[in-house]
Amino acid sequence: QLQLVESGGGLVQPGGSLTLSCAVSVRVPSIPLMSWYRQAPGKERELVAQTLSSGIKNYADSVKGRFTVSRDNNKDTVTLQMNTLNPEDTAVYYCHAMKIHTEGRADYWGQGTQVTVSS
Repeated sequence: QLQLVESGGGLVQPGGSLTLSCAVSVRVPSIPLMSWYRQAPGKERELVAQTLSSGIKNYADSVKGRFTVSRDNNKDTVTLQMNTLNPEDTAVYYCHAMKIHTEGRADYWGQGTQVTVSS
């Protein structure tokens, strides 16, 4: 079973920075697509950033220029560096992995980590 464990969430003041990490139970290069999602209370879960095994990275418009997603193939982790945080970034952040098996596509989710941006 592919397992994802997020860490690094917490309380940060507006304008501050925070780095989230996702520990992956398999080799990261074997995963075609790794993503970060977030969900605020009363809102739908939204895609924040994703990294393809090809090296392509995509970001939501709301975080472009502030967030950076990266893969550490040696440590089997995926990180989300968040800078210039604002209260609108407050949410539970989830790590997501997509793999293609012979029987079809499979999706995996972490348990989530809370990020709160407040003074």
